[in-house]
Amino acid sequence: MPGIGVIVNVATVLAGTAIGLVFGRLIAERFRKIAFVALGLSTFSIGSVMVIGGLMKADAAGSKYAVLVLVVSLVVGGLLGEAIGIEAWLTRFGQWLRKVAYRIPFFAASGGGEHQMVEGFVAASLLYCVGTMTIIGSLQDGLGSPNLLYLKALLDGIASVALASALGIGVGFSVIPILIVQGGIALGAHWLQPFLTEPVVREMSTVGGTLILAIGLDLMDIKRLPVGNLMPAVFVAGLLGAFFG
Repeated sequence: MPGIGVIVNVATVLAGTAIGLVFGRLIAERFRKIAFVALGLSTFSIGSVMVIGGLMKADAAGSKYAVLVLVVSLVVGGLLGEAIGIEAWLTRFGQWLRKVAYRIPFFAASGGGEHQMVEGFVAASLLYCVGTMTIIGSLQDGLGSPNLLYLKALLDGIASVALASALGIGVGFSVIPILIVQGGIALGAHWLQPFLTEPVVREMSTVGGTLILAIGLDLMDIKRLPVGNLMPAVFVAGLLGAFFG
């Protein structure tokens, strides 16, 4: 059944978030703070691997434009995001998340302000929706082979436990972009397959890794960057990857 992998992925993220929320209530504030640092380091490391891996793959493929694509994508994507006002939209979304989540007693005790909820939502959404495994796995799922998404679902479920214990209920709402991105690719697999070439996936993954690096800096309380406004850079990278590829 095409799309079953996406459904399983959504289920594991929700289950992991629930477990993480319960676990987060059991730890003291000082342990929560060190969890933030550990989570930030882990996120930074994941982003670094994605960026370095993408640039190395581009070099191995003989591409001379990988760094140029990275820079142009971030600049153009950032300008687009600033013009659209994505950060402002995300802040309002965080306020809406609080209103929705706090109507349920189980979630009301999780605490956290709009920024933390948005941070959890954006961090989880980027981690789960940007990368080679996401795109290729969703394509394969749409073509009737969900095995790669099953593996991703397991990894995402485990990550959700750690993310939700530190960042709260916002992590669970990342199932919305998972359904949109992975579900959209799975449903349109036959049509999208010719366009999601190796250079396109590689460039999107590299730029996505850069944004994940920025989230890591924020989680470690080093520097707060407007990651939301930079999110269009991932799509700009896909277009440039298709052009240069």
